[in-house]
Amino acid sequence: MSENQSETTPGIDGPEIDGPEIDGKAYWKEVIRLTLTLLAVWFLVSFGAGILFREVLDAVELGGAPLGFWFAQNGSIYVFVALIFYYCFAMNRIERKFRIEG
Repeated sequence: MSENQSETTPGIDGPEIDGPEIDGKAYWKEVIRLTLTLLAVWFLVSFGAGILFREVLDAVELGGAPLGFWFAQNGSIYVFVALIFYYCFAMNRIERKFRIEG
C-alpha cells in the first residue's frame, strides 16, 4: 500500500468523522436525568401507591376494588410497561438530538 492510500483509508490513522462532534457530557446528562426521573416515577407508583399511600388511595374504588389494592396488584405493572415505551420514545428523541445512530 502506498503512502497516499494510508492517508485516505479510514481506520488506519483513526476513524473519519463527518459533521460536528457529539457532546458526550450533555448526552449522558440527559440520559441520566431521564433514567433517574423514570426510576422515581416507578418507585412512587410501585412502592408509594401500593404500600405508603394505600390507605389514602383505598377511599377511591376502581372496578370494585380499592385503588391502593389495584395499584399493588395491577397498576404498577401497567405503569412499568408504559414507562418502558416512554423510555424508548425519549431515548430515540435524545439520540436524534445528538445525531447518534443506533
